[in-house]
Amino acid sequence: MNIALYGKSFSVDRSAYLRQLVVGLRKNGIKLAVYKPFYELIKSHIFPAEHDIVVFSTHDELVAFADMVCSVGGDGTLLDTLPLIRSSNIPVIGINMGRLGFLSSISKQEIDHAVNQLIAGKYTLEKRSLIQLKNPPDLFPVINYALNELTIFRKETTSLIVVQVYVDDQFVNAYWADGLIVATPTGSTAYSLSAGGPILTPHSANFVITPIATHNLSVRPIVIPDDSVIKLRVVGRHTTYTLSMDSRMAEMDDTVDIVIQKAPFSLNMVVMEGKDFFGTIRDKLLWGLDVRN
Repeated sequence: MNIALYGKSFSVDRSAYLRQLVVGLRKNGIKLAVYKPFYELIKSHIFPAEHDIVVFSTHDELVAFADMVCSVGGDGTLLDTLPLIRSSNIPVIGINMGRLGFLSSISKQEIDHAVNQLIAGKYTLEKRSLIQLKNPPDLFPVINYALNELTIFRKETTSLIVVQVYVDDQFVNAYWADGLIVATPTGSTAYSLSAGGPILTPHSANFVITPIATHNLSVRPIVIPDDSVIKLRVVGRHTTYTLSMDSRMAEMDDTVDIVIQKAPFSLNMVVMEGKDFFGTIRDKLLWGLDVRN
């Protein structure tokens, strides 16, 4: 098996965990490649005398080498593997070097156990749906999809933005708010959750539309089928606004309708044996704690 390591940052205090991961994989015959910017950060600490490490920079180089991608960091790091993985179906596994981590669910203390399970094939692949931006078609060339959410934000801080929402050409509502989120089931535990949206299980065939700090308190998030086509139109005094897809952002004007739908491909998430969505939720959100103690 060939595994590509992807990361964005590195701190010396976590070098022991990263070294543990690398040594564990290599002693089991795993061939490694490392994303070039990440390799430059870690090479003197992790590979001081190694000369047989493959270094990659592009989608094509990744696809030519890797059977799996290992994201080393937090959920944001895993999201940023998307421009490299794209529609290749290469599975991704997340090692969480931080604290929360819904996507990067393997803690740094579990590295040895996870490596052993990986070698033994004790894992499954969980397909995670993506949102695709259909219009405008050239706003994010090539990478016009998101794993978590598409979000519209107001640019001005003194007034609310008004977003008209249509689902399959049927008018839903005009949201007066700081912004609007359209989230996948994966994204339901991210920004949408902090804005009061519901938690969706990963296999839910749904999207959730969540307003951000809405002016009308009777307005609530709404769950819709993920085979819907969603159109967003900004109206009113705002002529420009910000649109984001995961970590990618662009400035828009109100002359363009935003059209989104489910992407025609999924992201394959590696789920280790003994891990499950509800267990992760209980752990990360501290559900089930005895409040009497």
